[in-house]
Amino acid sequence: MAEILSEALPDLVVLVRRDGVLMGHVGGKGVGALVPPAGASGERLELIWPESAALSVRQAVRRCIAERKAVETRFESTQVCYELRVFPQGPDRALCVIRVAAPGLPAEESPSGTPGHPPPFDRRGFLSRFNDSLSQAALQEKAVALALVHIDGLSEIARVVDAKISDQVLSAAIVRLPQGARLAQDQGADRNWYLGQMSADLLAIVIESADRDTIEHCTSSVCASLRQPVTIGDASFHLTPYAGVSILGQDGSSPSSLLDKARSAAVEARRANSDRIHFFTDTMKLRSLARLDVTREIREAIASRDIRLRYTARHDLASGRLVAQVGYLRWNHELRGELAPAEFLGMAETTGLATSLSRALLEGLREDYQLLAPQLPPDAHLSFGPLRHHLLQDDFVDDVARVLGEGALPASRLEIRISERTFAAMDLSMYQDLRRLGVQIVIDEMGRGFGSLDRLARAPIWGLQLDRAWVTAIRSDSVALRVCRAGISAARALGVIPIATGVDDLAQRDALLELGCRYGGGDLYSEAGRRFDTLIMRRRSQIAS
Repeated sequence: MAEILSEALPDLVVLVRRDGVLMGHVGGKGVGALVPPAGASGERLELIWPESAALSVRQAVRRCIAERKAVETRFESTQVCYELRVFPQGPDRALCVIRVAAPGLPAEESPSGTPGHPPPFDRRGFLSRFNDSLSQAALQEKAVALALVHIDGLSEIARVVDAKISDQVLSAAIVRLPQGARLAQDQGADRNWYLGQMSADLLAIVIESADRDTIEHCTSSVCASLRQPVTIGDASFHLTPYAGVSILGQDGSSPSSLLDKARSAAVEARRANSDRIHFFTDTMKLRSLARLDVTREIREAIASRDIRLRYTARHDLASGRLVAQVGYLRWNHELRGELAPAEFLGMAETTGLATSLSRALLEGLREDYQLLAPQLPPDAHLSFGPLRHHLLQDDFVDDVARVLGEGALPASRLEIRISERTFAAMDLSMYQDLRRLGVQIVIDEMGRGFGSLDRLARAPIWGLQLDRAWVTAIRSDSVALRVCRAGISAARALGVIPIATGVDDLAQRDALLELGCRYGGGDLYSEAGRRFDTLIMRRRSQIAS
């Protein structure tokens, strides 16, 4: 496995912004003219690379960000062919992995589906044959079913190990599929059952039948084959397929409608974590319409400011003194009551509304502070956790500066909470800019993400907040105790304030004090939080009326 991974290491990795600006790079051995010169960060690609290479990478980056999924292609520059894989890194940048392609292959070709090589991504050829199948079926009054199989696990292999290994795993899985289930362009494919590859982790099976037993038999045999472990070198990889089916005439009459319905059914199978074949139903259609309705409601709630912050108290664990009011998302829906963030935040992120929501909440802090300043101790903070999509925007610091610049909210009273996972994806310069504004920075959910101690030491942060899951289990779980001890020790070693959330009783508070934790919030202080929250809701209602 070590040799395989060594061969799979990319020649060059670059972080590129949507506008074609190089944000950073690693490696460069063997890529010739694409080696970025020293100090190239911040320069546009066309100023440091040949024009053809810069154009190819910039187009791939824009497509990757627009589609919010990985993109792969090839390009040629200075008579050298390169493989390019692009992975989204937030709403405005992408990570590009560049390798010199295997010799003897023109830029538009890829190896055939033989073991050890990635299978062809001939989506256009498959869709052409699929369209022909539908036309013939309509003329001959025959049935056609479409099954889409989403292969879970491939993206994790690509992200954690390498995209080249992910391709090899899928190639090996496809080659051993049951007789008759081969790629659509294979000469020996069964005319009643053929398979195509829609993307890196999505297969499509066209079955010329409407009999559910036949459809389930064909699709299940493919899924059963995909579930078998794939061995590459001395490593074994496991894939999890989820399949959804739509049928011509019953669910749609065009290729696009059948693809959409089959995709909805596959999403339903994945959501249910089910290994059975899901056929499209009207219930799924209603769920899709419901999601559209939620999107509309979220947009209206942002405009009317119905989604606001709910505040909970943070106290000095030793003295009980109030040190901060911590804001969390709250949507008091007029029909469904109070909704937890998990019920709508995912939809806001996938529809591009997360940044607008986060920006509206940030602007609402001025009003909240003005309402509650008389009840806050002189040195207490107002704590706000921007959404990840907003934090990764280049203009996030400008948004904070604009809110502070109007004078209603002093910078010294504002705390910005950033999750450990998001912290690892942000430029350190952004933290410096925030600190220059005078705000306090707290790294949140410590112990859940993949933060770097080196980055923590370099960033001008004020505090580290332990994840609630570890704090609530500190008295009953030895692992949680060790995680809390390590997090508090790390905070003290870095010279920042350790903070706990989820302090629900005196025993937890005493355990945290013994470990050296200074501040905390939770049910133990819920009465103070409820009084504060009730007060702000009452004053908001008075202003609205």
